[in-house]
Amino acid sequence: MKLLTSVTLRAWSSLALLFLVSGAGELAPRAEPAPAQESFPAVAEHADVNASLPSPVLTHCPEPITPIPPPPAADPLKLALGESLFDDPLLSHDRTRSCQSCHDTRSNGANTNQHDRAVDGSQLFFNTNTVFNAALSFRFDWEGDMPSLEAHTEASLVSPRTMGMTMDEALGRLEVDPTLVARFSRVYGHGPDQASLLDAIATYERSLVTPGSRFDRWLEGDSAALSADEQKGYQLFKSLGCISCHQGVNIGGNLFERQGIFRPLAAPKPEVLRVPSLRNVAVTPPYFHDGSAPTLEDAVRKMAAAQLDRTLSEDQVGSIVAFLRTLTGSYRGTPVSAAVPAAATKLGAAPITTPTPASTSLASSPILTSPPVLTSSPVLTSP
Repeated sequence: MKLLTSVTLRAWSSLALLFLVSGAGELAPRAEPAPAQESFPAVAEHADVNASLPSPVLTHCPEPITPIPPPPAADPLKLALGESLFDDPLLSHDRTRSCQSCHDTRSNGANTNQHDRAVDGSQLFFNTNTVFNAALSFRFDWEGDMPSLEAHTEASLVSPRTMGMTMDEALGRLEVDPTLVARFSRVYGHGPDQASLLDAIATYERSLVTPGSRFDRWLEGDSAALSADEQKGYQLFKSLGCISCHQGVNIGGNLFERQGIFRPLAAPKPEVLRVPSLRNVAVTPPYFHDGSAPTLEDAVRKMAAAQLDRTLSEDQVGSIVAFLRTLTGSYRGTPVSAAVPAAATKLGAAPITTPTPASTSLASSPILTSPPVLTSSPVLTSP
């Protein structure tokens, strides 16, 4: 009897061990990944900012990219107020510029300049990112130093190089405008204050998504949405390794990456950048954080060499570019279009030179969601 009991206990122990091993992935919480070599600011405390963002649309196949969802539901009066503020030069110290001046939502959400101009007329260090789909990314600016749309808006307003305001000055101007005071009261139940000013602009920016690209239609099951060459380009995009950094709903915007891994890519600083989104990339030249790549073909060649150590054939470049051109979506029912080159004004085109890192810009575009990770692949443009 003792022998039988002993054998039975060993059998049950073995079964229990087998159950724990085979079921560990389902029953036990996954271990947290080891921290990356670089140290980046935590973003967990800002997770609530993303609560209003819709979940990505599920697709018919397990692709590493998901379609853009519709914009999140929002109070129409708040959206309209935020849009007015986004386009109001009242919020710049000299009343000559607005958010719209650099992030033109009537075209590509940015402009055609290699570098926009600071308040004093000097060049800003970074090329301006598009504001379209910025809310689908996890951090803002090329260096990923802004954890929320509200933080990015505040920093832009009070930067002496972008809007040149103080928060007190901005609120003082709003408080003496009876129309704006009435609009804030209807939306928030009180006049303008810092929290409501930032919330209104951020709410509008969260609405700036561009669904409906041909690639998204293909992801959703429309097999005729892409040509054979465009599908070939997408397969190359995955097989070469571009997908390592450019994936997810925003096709980028969800991790940090070191630039110039195998050879120089663009301006050497900063070495680590927030990977840009490739949404609408065909209509947002010039490319890279310094705006040094004038065309998509040039950007693809340089990215392959610098980030993947690959020299692409003309046929490969053409196919990848054909795929990238399918990523252009629509805003308010109209396809996103390329910006018209600006005249050489205070905010206009800057010559192709590289300014010093001291002139960093807060005009480079937004982002928000998952925690950063470092990999060793591509970084391709300016969204």
